[in-house]
Amino acid sequence: MPAERIREHTVPGPHAAAARRRRLRADQARQLADLLRHQVRTGGFPSGVLPLEGTIGSEYRVSRNTVRQALDLLRTEGLLERQPGVGTVVVSEKYPHGLDRLQGLAETLREHGDVTNEVRTVGPVPAPAPVARRLGLVEHTDVLYIERLRRLGGLPLSLDLTYIPMDIGAGLLGCDLENTDVFRLLETLTGQALGTAEITLEAVNADVHSAAVLEAPRGAAVLMLERLTSLSDGRPVDLEFIRFRGDRIAMSGLLHRAR
Repeated sequence: MPAERIREHTVPGPHAAAARRRRLRADQARQLADLLRHQVRTGGFPSGVLPLEGTIGSEYRVSRNTVRQALDLLRTEGLLERQPGVGTVVVSEKYPHGLDRLQGLAETLREHGDVTNEVRTVGPVPAPAPVARRLGLVEHTDVLYIERLRRLGGLPLSLDLTYIPMDIGAGLLGCDLENTDVFRLLETLTGQALGTAEITLEAVNADVHSAAVLEAPRGAAVLMLERLTSLSDGRPVDLEFIRFRGDRIAMSGLLHRAR
C-alpha cells in the first residue's frame, strides 16, 4: 500500500507537466539571452535593430514565447528597448575590457573614445592595515589616496579608489590626473615599467555612494576589480578597488591551459 501511494504522488499530473514546460521555456530563454547578448556585445547587429521575433525563433528553433522571454531578460538588463514602429533596438553598448594585458582604462578602451577622469579626492591618508599589508608598508604609514569617477562618451563607467606609497605618490600631486592614466605616470616617475598585477573580480551590490556617483540604481550589481600592480622589480606600487557599471563593461581574456 505505501508503494502504491508513492507511485500516486510521483505520477506527473497536468500541473506538474505545465510547470516542467514553463521551466523548459525559462531555460531556453536564458540560453537564448546569452547568445543574443554575445551578438550585441560583438557587433552582431550593426544596424542596432534586432531581427523580428519570428526570425529569431526560426534561427534558433525556439517558440516565439521563448524569444519574448529572452528579450525581456535583456530589456531588464538595460541592453535592449522596444521602440514602436522600429522594433527591438540596442540601447546600451558594453565595452570590452581585456584581462590578459596590464593596461590603464584609457589604454584599454582607446578604440571606443576618450576616457575622462573626474578627480573627486586626492591626498595623503594613513594606510589601513589591509592596504599597508598589500603594499608592503608599515600600518598607518601615509599613502596617496585617489578617488576618480571615470567616464566614456560622457557616461559614468567606473569609480576607482587607488592607494599608492607616498614616496612615489607625492610626485603625482603635481600631475594631470584628469587626463593621464596613473599607470603612465607611475612609469614616468619611477623610471621603470610596470611588471605584473594580481587581480580579483567579483560582483558586489552598489552602496548608496557608489550608486549615486555611477548614476546606477541603488543596490544594482557592479563589477568590482581589485588589482595590485607591481613594478618590474617586483615592488607593489598601486592598489586599486574599481567598481564598474556591469551594464557598460564586459571582461574578456585569452587563457592557456597549463601542460
